[in-house]
Amino acid sequence: MHCMTRTSQQECRGILEQEETGENMSYTALYRKFRPDTFEDVKGQDHIVKTLRNQIKADRIGHAYLFCGTRGTGKTTVAKILARAVNCEHPVDGNPCNECASCRAIASGASMNVIEIDAASNNGVDNIREIREEVAYPPTEGRYKVYIIDEVHMLSIGAFNALLKTLEEPPSYVIFILATTEAHKIPVTILSRCQRYDFRRISQETILKRLEDLMEKEQVDAEEKALRYVAKKGDGSMRDSLSLLDQCIAFYLGEKLTYDRVLEVLGAVDTDVFSELLRLVLAEQITDAIALLDRLILDGRDLTQFVNDFTWYLRNLMLLKASDDMEDILDISTENLAQLRKEAAMIRNDTLMRFIRIFSELANSIRYSVNKRVMLEMALIKLCKPEAEKDELSLIERIRKLERMIEQGIAVPGRMPAPAGVSASSADDGRWDPAMYGANGDSGYAASGVGVPAGGAGYSTAGNPEPSLPAAKAAPEDLKKVKAMWKNIIVETSAPFRLALASAEVKYNAQEENDNRLFVVFADFLAERYINNADRKRELESIIADKTGKQVEVRFMLAADEGAHRGKLASIDIDERIREFIHADIEIEDEN
Repeated sequence: MHCMTRTSQQECRGILEQEETGENMSYTALYRKFRPDTFEDVKGQDHIVKTLRNQIKADRIGHAYLFCGTRGTGKTTVAKILARAVNCEHPVDGNPCNECASCRAIASGASMNVIEIDAASNNGVDNIREIREEVAYPPTEGRYKVYIIDEVHMLSIGAFNALLKTLEEPPSYVIFILATTEAHKIPVTILSRCQRYDFRRISQETILKRLEDLMEKEQVDAEEKALRYVAKKGDGSMRDSLSLLDQCIAFYLGEKLTYDRVLEVLGAVDTDVFSELLRLVLAEQITDAIALLDRLILDGRDLTQFVNDFTWYLRNLMLLKASDDMEDILDISTENLAQLRKEAAMIRNDTLMRFIRIFSELANSIRYSVNKRVMLEMALIKLCKPEAEKDELSLIERIRKLERMIEQGIAVPGRMPAPAGVSASSADDGRWDPAMYGANGDSGYAASGVGVPAGGAGYSTAGNPEPSLPAAKAAPEDLKKVKAMWKNIIVETSAPFRLALASAEVKYNAQEENDNRLFVVFADFLAERYINNADRKRELESIIADKTGKQVEVRFMLAADEGAHRGKLASIDIDERIREFIHADIEIEDEN
């Protein structure tokens, strides 16, 4: 059937909807079948419903309304109820009776007093001029002629200008109801002439209760957990939730709708999978993590949805770590809440934030990517391998990883080549110019104020007594002996400390007799960061004092600072150091 005019379009639509309820088309989608007929049936928009009902009962009906809000929140439904209510012959407490001739005609789409216009396809000046011509004629029946303009933000500037005068001073029998999902695109001149009503996202509990009622009416056996997940996926939209539920019922027609079946139909992933993935990532089991991803792909799971859901899962962990009173905000079952609490205790705050950042960035880029699997695999590698990134949180993870290696007795990586600008032959005999250092011989990190935590992961100094140092200070000859017996000295240090010291080099100032400083030089930046704290300094000084009977002052430093001058030490940039010693290619400068 081909419809030429808007009037004939309404008649065609009425015929088609009547046919849908007949024998030829017995099934109607849930969101259409259970569309509210009265204001009481509208869920989650009480602030709007109450206002409109009061206006109808007091006969204070406005001439122009603007309904704003996200999709599926009831804008068009409320507009149709309002159109019936203002023309109803026997209204009941502000509601249409839905029994009189006017209500039945409007409900079927056959009334000439209610004109629905889709502004997405009728957005030109000519379409609005047609409206201006029609409003000059009063309704043939009923009190009001109601124009419902959906997606009104799609009108052109010329169309808005053409509508402006009519919208400002319409005839007393005309009501305009404008509906939009993007109110910010509507000109201010239009907004100022309308009563604006903002439709809120419907709460998950409200949607869930509605779904339960409809499943009882439809005599469909469904788990509460399954309906709750559908309500969550609806994201505040009643229509989206009903459409998803319709899809799940159709797939398992005549069978019980379980949580697992809903996940299968919607291509979603259970929270148990997120828990498994988190544990694999924390254990740095990248092979098993990729294998888990491969399993999800074979099961037909949507990767974009997986990224969004896993990000939301990490968000829940973050909120639980932030406060103990998050039950109402999280809106999850007691069983899942207890599981989340256990998992939240497994991960540090900064690590969790790094994970969220990586997956949030991935969510923005994976949507339009043709290689979604590759991008997701790269993200998993970043989670397991912090050395793949250059940010501060990744550096912290790398330091923790080094600490774990030392605690487990794994040798740290060997000495790096000398950086550019530093002589590779500098003072192998343990001697150098003291003017290269600050007044106290501190390394650049001490001079720049960069703090180092006291003690590393799992390291305790409870068993290390305070050293009892002799009064006599060590002379260069004593320090030379210390250098010679260095291996015997580090054997007596604690195990994690010992492994790090094994890669260090010992030096001293042979030009000054009163200088009892022993410089322990590290080529590896992370090793120096792990070692450099007061407790380990005192432990080493105490062992040397027992071996030599002399007082020695230990200084920890980097080999890269060996050739630095005093003025540069006070202005070392930590980010520059990270780039220079971890990420950048290192070359030896040819001094010739």
